[in-house]
Amino acid sequence: MWPKVITLVKNKHFLSLAGNIIMSGLSLVTMIILYHALSLSDAGIWVFFQSVLILAETFRSGFITTAFIKFYAGANPQRMAEVAGSAWLIGLVITGILLLFNIPAYLFIPYIKDESLVLFVKWAGISYLLSLPWFMATCVLQGRQQFDKLLYVRFVNQVTFMGGVVLLLFTSTIDVLGVLYMYLASNLITSCFALAMGFTGICCIAHRTKNGITELINFGKFTVGTTFISNLFRASDTFIINFILNKQAVAIYNLGQTLMQLVEIPLRSFAATGMPELSAAYNQNNRSYVINVMKKYTGTLTVILVPAVILGCIFADLPIYIIGGNKYAGTEAANVFRLFLTFALLYPADRFFALTLDVIHHPKVNFYKVLVMLAANIVFDCLGVYLLGSIYGIAIATLFPVLIGTFIGYKALNRYYPFSLTSIYTTGYKQLSLWFQHNKKHAGKPFVHLQ
Repeated sequence: MWPKVITLVKNKHFLSLAGNIIMSGLSLVTMIILYHALSLSDAGIWVFFQSVLILAETFRSGFITTAFIKFYAGANPQRMAEVAGSAWLIGLVITGILLLFNIPAYLFIPYIKDESLVLFVKWAGISYLLSLPWFMATCVLQGRQQFDKLLYVRFVNQVTFMGGVVLLLFTSTIDVLGVLYMYLASNLITSCFALAMGFTGICCIAHRTKNGITELINFGKFTVGTTFISNLFRASDTFIINFILNKQAVAIYNLGQTLMQLVEIPLRSFAATGMPELSAAYNQNNRSYVINVMKKYTGTLTVILVPAVILGCIFADLPIYIIGGNKYAGTEAANVFRLFLTFALLYPADRFFALTLDVIHHPKVNFYKVLVMLAANIVFDCLGVYLLGSIYGIAIATLFPVLIGTFIGYKALNRYYPFSLTSIYTTGYKQLSLWFQHNKKHAGKPFVHLQ
């Protein structure tokens, strides 16, 4: 019994999934508190502020994360130090640039009418500076596949932020500005923790090289564009709702999206463990193995999502009420959640097609793909608002860019190594069948993970 449990707990897929479940659970609790404590308008202000903050931060995370893992995972110690040091220098430069851009933006505060944008201009630069060490720690730990330590870092960040919000609630001082202060404090505490534990790799900055910096920049210049446009694609809905509809609609729409963590949890978890595996397959120069790894992850995730989607659509009103309270009961939030769930069966294919294209050195395809997706999303969003005059139009419009992105990714990978769409889902079904058969056969014996 105990050997089985210990082996399971040490499994990288379990650690990644458990970490994302815990983090998403804590994030969800925090959101429940905020949605119950803040008015519809204030909740909308906070949601929009975070959307803009995350979008701008993409210049750093998009430039570094994928490139770092690609060159760091599986390398020898000397190469690891070179990559980590070079990435740290790039991270410092990008953070400095974000700070410099933030300074002159203060001059425009008197002319900015949107409260969320005012918050962003005042505090974004400080937020990026405070979060840099723990952001770098997540890159290093993911590259080393040390998902237990990655869980510690994320846990500290979520718990300190949630604890701060709870403190504001009990002292009856909760408002948007107070929540912002707690958010900044959680970033500072997490960075101090990561530095104290030696997770950041900051000591490797002395091992940076011109060649290492050039490699990361040459790869990152495509992935940053892809990541930024991809995040802009997600944020464009919020922007359109904020400026065409109102702050209340932003809060309602975001509540429906928040529950999509049912899908994002396994997606993030398997993507985190899948990318190093895809990179290893590519480095072996085995095209069929690369595609087989991609099909295994994509198909398995899609099959797992089917019952989750069905249950989510049936019981959508209950979690909306629990998270948002009476303010959100009877609004469009539950139906927005149902619409997104039905589209979610395409998400594993879109995510892993993109990951695989990055791994096989085709980041340009992903960049152009998300550009097309962004353009399609804006066009269909505006058309949806014009025709339906509500957030339903925007939710329905999301289907079209996802279909377009999946199709482009599939066609690009087929030129690398031919495969059919049906083979993805049959592979996933077979993988799950083998797993169930194995665990039934070896019930009571030590757990063995099937590759």
